[in-house]
Amino acid sequence: MVRPLRIGVAGLGTVGGGVLRLLAANGERIAQRTGRPLVVTAVCARDPSKDRGVDTSGLRWHGRAVDLVADPEVDVVCELIGGADGLALDLARTSLGAGKPLVTANKALLAIHGAELAALADRAGVPLAFEAAVAGGIPIVKSLREGLAANRVARVYGILNGTCNYILTQMRETGRDFTAVLGEAQALGYAEADPSFDIDGIDTAHKLALLAALAFGGRPRFDAIHVEGIRHVTALDIQFAAELGYRIKLLGLARMTELGLEQRVHPCMVPNAAPIAAVEGVFNGVVVDGDFVDSVVHEGRGAGAGPTASAVVADLIDIARGSRVPAFGVPATALADHRIAPIASHLGCYYIRLLVVDRPGVLADVSAVLRDHRVSIEALIQRGRNPDQPVPIVLTTHETVEAQMTGALARIAALDAVLEPPRMIRIEKL
Repeated sequence: MVRPLRIGVAGLGTVGGGVLRLLAANGERIAQRTGRPLVVTAVCARDPSKDRGVDTSGLRWHGRAVDLVADPEVDVVCELIGGADGLALDLARTSLGAGKPLVTANKALLAIHGAELAALADRAGVPLAFEAAVAGGIPIVKSLREGLAANRVARVYGILNGTCNYILTQMRETGRDFTAVLGEAQALGYAEADPSFDIDGIDTAHKLALLAALAFGGRPRFDAIHVEGIRHVTALDIQFAAELGYRIKLLGLARMTELGLEQRVHPCMVPNAAPIAAVEGVFNGVVVDGDFVDSVVHEGRGAGAGPTASAVVADLIDIARGSRVPAFGVPATALADHRIAPIASHLGCYYIRLLVVDRPGVLADVSAVLRDHRVSIEALIQRGRNPDQPVPIVLTTHETVEAQMTGALARIAALDAVLEPPRMIRIEKL
């Protein structure tokens, strides 16, 4: 009889509990497809008495996560604790250092310590697997690392945070403002009590660091990503976006330019016809542009117990089959330290919204500033006259360098007729 792959799971929260339930429900089918059973033998969690919807009575419980590594009945360790440092990092280093494969859903851990952990895995000759760390149930890691390995990737981008996508979708569909929709998302469990990790773009940036490493063969560089969130996107911006033929999405984008690797997370105006514009609600979507494959679009649920557990178990199945590829597609010693293109060098089009005093000459003043900074206006929306009320002016630009755009906005903000800081959203040609 083929010996089962014996699994130690650290953390039995949403994802860990989902892994146990998936293996209990589909264990026989997985064994048939894999050629050997996958069996959880040991766990580490805070409360052994908690009901997790699956029988845990036959498992060995460890008080410390690192004790799973020394357990002779554990062949592979699943780190499902979370956090970039502390217990998760200790467990990852200990497991790989001892020559035991590691499966993790921890994007923050890998975005910051990925190069170090990949080197440990290579030295030990064991897998470091993290399909569940990016986009939940979408197999984007395997797609980039294996399915698209023959291609030179020009660009990878996507909607990587379901909370933000849900908020922006609801704002567009209902016309409500950001604060109201965020409160609803928290009530429904789509957003945390402290939502800053999601809505300020940090979660998306962690995932983008991994996608960029996979796509371009470099070490993850979370510290080099330009990050903006969605707090300042208004219902008015979404309304104007629709009028101009766009939807607003929080995207993570990475591409190689003449100036280096460009990595950025921010709200984007995307054309209605672009496939990514149709990814709505809590769903994620990732697009990879390759030289031979053209564009490949991936869409699915990016979080939740089921989709994330599916990705964790997919990694376990690879390990059970004896499959091992370098964590980021190339040996750790070959991971490049790419030059980083500054956001100021970004070349693109822009949406600008101003709130101004409605009086003659204001638009001429704004146009003069843009002219001085070599920014060309493509389209302009100005509502009717109302001398007693501030009015919005919306314009879009032709391609320009971001440093010129931000310089122009700083001067525009100083005009006495401009009543609040200008709002800028980058327009993406997808």
